[in-house]
Amino acid sequence: EVQFVESGGGLVQAGGSLRLSCAASGFTFDDYDIGWIRQAPGKEREGVSCISSSDGSTYYADSVKGRFTISSDNAKNSVYLQMNSLKSEDTAVYYCAAGSRCGGVYDYWGRGTPVTVSS
Repeated sequence: EVQFVESGGGLVQAGGSLRLSCAASGFTFDDYDIGWIRQAPGKEREGVSCISSSDGSTYYADSVKGRFTISSDNAKNSVYLQMNSLKSEDTAVYYCAAGSRCGGVYDYWGRGTPVTVSS
């Protein structure tokens, strides 16, 4: 059974930091690219960042470039999202997901962890 355990979300003041974690199981982690996608209330899902399993390349939405950093620990089947200089517009539920390639369709999804940034 595919499972994602996301953690690290919470309430933080604007300008603060959070580190999200995503621990995956039930599939061959090294075969998939892992992304973080967020959905704010009343808005569509937005791809935030992704890391390639093949070469470690990373991708970021323009809205988070320079503030967020994605990393992975394949030994732990885990991916992390370090979020700095948080803004109120970063408030959303953050999901980790696995797909064959960054920017493509994600096959497996976590349940999400909420992030609230107060201004």
